[in-house]
Order: sequence, then structure tokens, then C-alpha cells
Amino acid sequence: MVGGAGVQRGDPNSHGMADDTRVERRLEMAVARATTPRGAAVVIASVSTLMTVVAGLLVTLVDKKDFSSIGSGLWWAAQTVTTVGYGDKVPTNVAGRLVAVIVMLIGIGFLTVVTASITSSFVERSRRELTSSEGAPGRSSELETTIAEQLRQLDSRLERIEAAVRLDRR
Repeated sequence: MVGGAGVQRGDPNSHGMADDTRVERRLEMAVARATTPRGAAVVIASVSTLMTVVAGLLVTLVDKKDFSSIGSGLWWAAQTVTTVGYGDKVPTNVAGRLVAVIVMLIGIGFLTVVTASITSSFVERSRRELTSSEGAPGRSSELETTIAEQLRQLDSRLERIEAAVRLDRR
């Protein structure tokens, strides 16, 4: 089994991290749950919602002057996480701006990585399904059978059209 740092577990010559961190394990579990479009949507929505709530609460705590209520902090966080950024509320002190930078980087970076991981699992699953359907000896996949039948029908139709055109020319 490969560890989070790309190191083979149990390899005595490895100098990297041998075990996944807690965050890596949780991320792997989330990606494993997202093997269907519905699962992927749940993971992405959950991460986005959690990030928005945490950011809203955090900015309310560190920048009480600009965000006097939790509602205003959540409004700002929703704008920032979704990259809408109306600009009606912005942090003005250093701590608030640091929270903003972290939210922006996480919003762009983390969600992009999660989305890419989920997409990668979809591509891998499709590749395995295609490989397994091609690997069965003496069997063609359902798609191949359908395409072959459609080609036969088109060929037959084309022959009828060509015959009709030849008759019209005479």
C-alpha cells in the first residue's frame, strides 16, 4: 500500500513519511465516497459548506470592527468561497485579511484538488469498465454491438439509396 507521501509502507529504506496523516486519510475516505456523481456532489458541497461556516465564524472573531455579526461574516465567507466577491464587505485589519487570503487559497486550491481527485476516480472507473468489457474473450461490449448494428442499418440504407439513384438515371 502506498502512503500519502508516495512512499511504500514497510520499506526500510524510505526516508519519507511512512504513514498517511489524519488529513490525508480523511481526504482519501472522502474521495472514496465520491465514486458516483451524487457522492462527488455531496463531498464538494460538504467541504464548501464547512469551509464557508468556519471562515465566517473566524473572520467574525478576528475582525469585529468590519464583521460585527456572524451573519455578516457568513455573507462575506460565502462571497469569498464562491469567488463572487461583491466587495460590500471586506476585512480591513491584518488578521481579517490573513483569514481572507487563507479562504481564497483553500477555496481555489483545495476544492480544485478535491474536484480533480474525484474526476480522476471517474476516469479510472470508466477505464477499468472499458478494459474489462474488452478483455472478455469472444464477447463484444454492448456498445460495440449497438454501433455495429447501426452501421449495418446505415449500410443497408445507403445501398437502397444508391439503387434508387441508379434507377432514376436510367
